[in-house]
Amino acid sequence: MRIIRVDNYEEMSKKAASMVASQMILKHDSVLGLATGDTPIGMYKELIKIYNDKEIDFSDVKTFNLDEYYGLSDDNHESYHYYMMNNLFKYVNMKSENINILSGVTDNIEEECSNYDEKIKRSGGIDIQILGIGVNGHIGFNEPSVNFEAGTHLVELDKKTIESNSRFFKSMDEVPKSALSMGIKTIMQSKVIVLLANGEAKAEAIYKTVKGKICPEVPASILQLHNNVNIIVDEAAAKLL
Repeated sequence: MRIIRVDNYEEMSKKAASMVASQMILKHDSVLGLATGDTPIGMYKELIKIYNDKEIDFSDVKTFNLDEYYGLSDDNHESYHYYMMNNLFKYVNMKSENINILSGVTDNIEEECSNYDEKIKRSGGIDIQILGIGVNGHIGFNEPSVNFEAGTHLVELDKKTIESNSRFFKSMDEVPKSALSMGIKTIMQSKVIVLLANGEAKAEAIYKTVKGKICPEVPASILQLHNNVNIIVDEAAAKLL
């Protein structure tokens, strides 16, 4: 693991965007694994700036998102389809056919998940996977006690995750209780992984990820076994390291 300590959220975002942009410059048809939530928004803003400066080109890039709430349609403002369109895709020259996000309203969950993993394989695998981390150590929506060998699958969301994500909804009752998520196995097959964390609330999860034992109770701890993981943390998130 490579730990990159930065002073603040802005520096974290710029560092992450620089790594993604470098990957795109080295390989024009890179396959990007993308995350949602508060943490990567700054990174997406920086990537848009780099694109507007004509330093990167998204026209041959393929993207695969980590997860999607089950039960939310693409046009729901809380869906990750909507998030990605409004935080990145509509500002760059992505081709719609190269955007891959799990369907939250699929009639066949098993088929949706297996097809997603197969499409990633056919694309040559994910070149660089962006991850956030939950306060309970989840990555994607792989909650504590997850099966490390799982591919993309339906997950029941942990109470802490539901509480944390309730800030995006009008009430706790509106937060979906399940989601489709890349599994740990799928994530670990990525060639490069970049995990972002900021704020003191993430400090314990980061400590357990980096220095704790590898166990399903802290899903992110499995990253210790990957040969190219970069963890970008601000001072608050790194306070226990």
